[in-house]
Amino acid sequence: MRIRRLLLPLALAAALTAACGESGSSGTGGDSGGNEASGDACAPIAGDQLVVLEDDEDLQNADNVLPAVNAATAEANPALLPALDAVSAQLTTDDLIEMNAAVDVQRQSAEDVAAAWVEENGVTEGLEQGSGSIAIGGGNFSEPTILANIYADVLEAAGFDASVQATGNRELYLPALQRGEIQVHPEYLSTVTEFLEGDDENQVASNDVQATYEALQPLAEEAGLVFGEPAEAADQNAFAVTQAFADELGVSTLSELADACGDGSLVLGGPGECPTRPFCQPGLEDTYGLEFASFQEYDAGGPLTKAALQQGEISLGLVFSSDGALAQQD
Repeated sequence: MRIRRLLLPLALAAALTAACGESGSSGTGGDSGGNEASGDACAPIAGDQLVVLEDDEDLQNADNVLPAVNAATAEANPALLPALDAVSAQLTTDDLIEMNAAVDVQRQSAEDVAAAWVEENGVTEGLEQGSGSIAIGGGNFSEPTILANIYADVLEAAGFDASVQATGNRELYLPALQRGEIQVHPEYLSTVTEFLEGDDENQVASNDVQATYEALQPLAEEAGLVFGEPAEAADQNAFAVTQAFADELGVSTLSELADACGDGSLVLGGPGECPTRPFCQPGLEDTYGLEFASFQEYDAGGPLTKAALQQGEISLGLVFSSDGALAQQD
C-alpha cells in the first residue's frame, strides 16, 4: 500500500502511544482527551452515507494518479507514454470511487471494471501504435490493480502485448521497475516524489500538482524512470462526515465546517498518530482553525474509522479520497 507521511512506522507509533499514556486501542474509540466542548452544535450524527469535505485551503499534498515507466522502455517505445497519458486525461477521483466500490463492495473483478471504464470513456480512440511486450505491476490492493488493468487494456489497443502482474509494496516494485522486470506501474504523485527524494526532513512535494510534478523530474531521471501526466484523479488523505451531518450543518468544505463549529464540539477520529502529524489534527487546527472536543483512535482511513462515523461516534474522520465507501448509495 501507499505510505503517507501521516503515518509513522508501527514500532515508533507504539512507542509514542506508550509514552503518552494509554489510549483506546484501534476499534475501541479511545478518547485521547482534548478541550471540553462548550456546546453540541457539531456533535456526531449517525448515517450510512459518507461524504468528503473539500480541502479548500489545500492542507493535503497532491497525490494524483500518474503512470511510472521504466525510462529505457519509454525511450524504445515512443507510443507508450501517450497511450498512458490518454488514461490520465480522462480519469477522475469520482471514477476511482465508483470503480473501487464496484470491486470492494459489489465484488466485481478488477478486469471487468477496468474494461468497462475504458469502453465508456473512449480512451482507445486514435492512439499512436506500438509493439512489444509490456508488463504492468498491479500493486497489492484494489485500486492499483484496477489502474493496471486499465493501462493494460489501453496499451493493448495501442498495439502492445500487455500483461498485469501482482506486485508488493513500493519498496519492492520500484526497484523491479528500475531494473525493467516490470515496465509500468500506477503511482501517486506526492507519495512517489517523497519516496524517491528519501529525506523525511526535506519535503519536496506540496499541494501544487505542477510544482510537485516538476520536483519529481530530476528524481525520476536519477532513478531511471519517467512519469506520465498526472490525472485529475487523486487518492490522498481526506476528512469525511456523514451526509446527515453535512446536511444538518449545511457544510461541504472544511472552511465551512470551521465556521459552523466554533463551539468546540467536534469529535475527530483517525489513527493514533493523528494528533501529532501535520496533515491531520494539527493541520486542521492550524490551517482551518478547527477546535475539537476530543480525539478517538481508530485506524488510518479503514473500516473502523468509517464505522465510527456511520454509528455517530465521531463527527469527522480521516479517510482516503477515492475510497469506495464514498460512492453514493441508491
